[in-house]
Amino acid sequence: MAGVIKQFTPFELTLLASFALVTLVQLAYYWILFARLAFYKPKQKPTGDNLPPVSIVIAARNEYYNLNDNLQSVLEQDYPDYEVVVVNHASDDDTDLLLMEFRNKYPHLKIVTIQQDLNFFKGKKFPLSIGIREAKNDVLLLTDADCKPVSKNWIRQMASHYDSIKTQVVIGYGPYEKKKGLLNLIIRYDTFIVAMQYLSFALARKPYMGVGRNLSYRKSLFLQHKGFISHYGISSGDDDLFISEIATKRNSEVELHPDNFVYSKPKTSFKDWWKQKRRHLSTSKAYKPAIKYLLGLFGLSQFLFYALFVALLALKIDWRITLGIFFLRFLTQVLVHKKITARLQEKWLCLFSLVWEWIYILFMPLLAMAGWFTKQSKWK
Repeated sequence: MAGVIKQFTPFELTLLASFALVTLVQLAYYWILFARLAFYKPKQKPTGDNLPPVSIVIAARNEYYNLNDNLQSVLEQDYPDYEVVVVNHASDDDTDLLLMEFRNKYPHLKIVTIQQDLNFFKGKKFPLSIGIREAKNDVLLLTDADCKPVSKNWIRQMASHYDSIKTQVVIGYGPYEKKKGLLNLIIRYDTFIVAMQYLSFALARKPYMGVGRNLSYRKSLFLQHKGFISHYGISSGDDDLFISEIATKRNSEVELHPDNFVYSKPKTSFKDWWKQKRRHLSTSKAYKPAIKYLLGLFGLSQFLFYALFVALLALKIDWRITLGIFFLRFLTQVLVHKKITARLQEKWLCLFSLVWEWIYILFMPLLAMAGWFTKQSKWK
């Protein structure tokens, strides 16, 4: 082996050592962090019926069609004691009439109407805050008007974690519906990658975000932290920035049962998805420094892995060592992605990730930089 190494120039040795180092970093993320999600074994839940009363809160603005499609599935959950609070935020469609029709049939629906838009508050944080304050129960469950629970056991799966007084936050998974076309694959792949990261961090007792499509926390915790006041100036962040603020390694749980998934309608044009993704990424600059560092290190090492791999092959620097290191990381990725996509009911994304990853790691930094300089847009 010594004789082989002597044939390398200092430059070639530097490239090989750098390639091995970034591969080691990638393997550490996959085996130490993401493997927590891939091989996650849920805790045994209580079998009794001692479940807490729950308030579901939905902020809606001009959501007539989405509420018409999805609200019934929320109102017909198999759960003994819950209310649904819908905040109709200055809608100018027929949302108010539709909600009145639903309330005539479902008495556990509470309608909160905001007549005028307060344009000095950005995003849905204001109507969401009003809905939370109007909720009568301490355990809150949040979702959006365009979301539909996959089963009638959604509330039960989330609320079962509150058997312990220490549980203050429960983070769920909110995938997008499967549709035809490349854009849908891209949206679902992006959702999978984001979920792999925030769910794995949460399982590692370092929660930094959830998704407003499927998220739960206590009202008392919300009031204790004065709601979204620390980041009211940012239009998004009612889920990731708020969870980063309130969630700790001791008070947070993750719920991954398939009955708990809440599906949302994906964007149908690349332009609309670009705007949505850019808006979400604009909140990342407000993440805690440690989380920004860890997420950034993963993205950077991922980029360098492919860049150095291409450079080593192009310069013809011992293809056996280069391919050996490459396939070590490749096989690790396949195994972990396969387990996670199966857990998240997205098996086909494992194959898609093999051909899309290198495009994704080139595309996302550009999108992230655009998000950092994005002017905050109004909600709806």
